[in-house]
Amino acid sequence: MNAESIIRVLGEPMRYRIWRCLLERKHCVRSLSKKLGVSESAISQHMKVMREAGLVYGEKYGYHTHYLPKQEAIDLLFDAVHQMREQSLKLDRDISVCQCEFKEADEK
Repeated sequence: MNAESIIRVLGEPMRYRIWRCLLERKHCVRSLSKKLGVSESAISQHMKVMREAGLVYGEKYGYHTHYLPKQEAIDLLFDAVHQMREQSLKLDRDISVCQCEFKEADEK
């Protein structure tokens, strides 16, 4: 699991919506289906992708599995965004200065 794979999986709008729901509380497939207005089979397919990417885990309750986001995935995503923020804050935003490595070749 890495930030790139998490972002790729959550880049699909329905999976992002599912993720947001799971951050509120546990949900089973049926609950997510009703809440999001999507078929249970579609939710199941999204959950499979999210499980395989290491974003969520399930807890069995009788016939139903209730899903929650993995804290490790949240922490990894937070760290990646925090690092990007730090890099952005250090970025020279002076538009009059080109920092392109090809500048010298273009000027000759």
